[in-house]
Amino acid sequence: MKEDSVIFVSLDTSKLKISVAVANGVRNSEVRFFGNISSEPASVASMVDKFSKREAKLHFCYEAGPTGYGLYRHIVELGHDCVVVAPSLVPRRAGDRVKTNRRDAVSLARLHRAGELTSVWVPDEGHEAIRDLVRAREAANDALKQARQQIQSFLLRHGRIYTGRTPWTRAHTRWLACQAFDHPAHQILLAECCQAIEDAGVRLDRLTKLVAETAVSWSMAPVVVAYQAMRGVAFMTAVTFLVEIGDVRRLDNPCQLMVYLGLVRPESSTGERVKRGGITKSGNMSARRVLVEGAWTYRFPARVSPKIQARRDGPAKDVREIAWKAQVRLCARYRKLMAAGKPKIVAVTAIAREMAAFLWAIGQEIAPTAKG
Repeated sequence: MKEDSVIFVSLDTSKLKISVAVANGVRNSEVRFFGNISSEPASVASMVDKFSKREAKLHFCYEAGPTGYGLYRHIVELGHDCVVVAPSLVPRRAGDRVKTNRRDAVSLARLHRAGELTSVWVPDEGHEAIRDLVRAREAANDALKQARQQIQSFLLRHGRIYTGRTPWTRAHTRWLACQAFDHPAHQILLAECCQAIEDAGVRLDRLTKLVAETAVSWSMAPVVVAYQAMRGVAFMTAVTFLVEIGDVRRLDNPCQLMVYLGLVRPESSTGERVKRGGITKSGNMSARRVLVEGAWTYRFPARVSPKIQARRDGPAKDVREIAWKAQVRLCARYRKLMAAGKPKIVAVTAIAREMAAFLWAIGQEIAPTAKG
């Protein structure tokens, strides 16, 4: 295929309109701004049809953002190639301080032709629906934490300190009900805070139950069951990891997964000077968080508890062997790091990084079902 028979089309998307730029396959040729079109599907289809009449191979691209993947699916359904670009990995000139839709579209088309853009993984509609549900549950959990923090701060300002062992138990709830204030406004505020905690807890339980019911028919359901064979990976941890990462078989090696999760150390070396920092914390924050939370369980000696044994009944033998190998190695790894004088958080982060590698290995053994 000749270079001029290939057209690279960039789309700078927004709520109401899309800025379109076009670049042909000839290197260093002019990149032309096509114009602005409506974000309605009919306008997009008309634009694609105009370019299709040139009898050239069309390559579309646009940056990932709040507009979602609907545009991607629409273009793919029309029979053309499309990629969704990672905005944080788009090369930008340090001195460029002018940003407009037109300039962004033209720059994106030029970079797309040069092969300098990094695409993101696009989930199918069923996977995206589960992900939205899990993220809604995570938001409800954050709301519950915030409501609890508000009432704790309020009580602390007035010298009301709970002396029990663990807060947010039945005993703690009875203690809250016994609190009395002289001013009526304070009493009303306490009641409102307690009601907010109760409402947030009910919503969290409702969403958690809904996630459990919906995940049964999910295409990644077999992988969710397999991941739970590992220590520190319960149901919600496995589901959260999978909705954010997807099928790990698209990654060639576990190092790519570690980098994507931001669990590797950056390096800045010049000449004889070698400088390495903490983890990069790039990539998906939710997946990294659940891994770090699960890594704390490897502080204790390796053993198969009744809860883990119940979760090991479903997965295949190969998966159980990988999970047990991971537990033996990571428990010993934690003790070795602590003996070397490493801080706990550093040791746990290192365990989380290796957990990602074992999850990648399990993911190679289990294939998802048909899309659901």
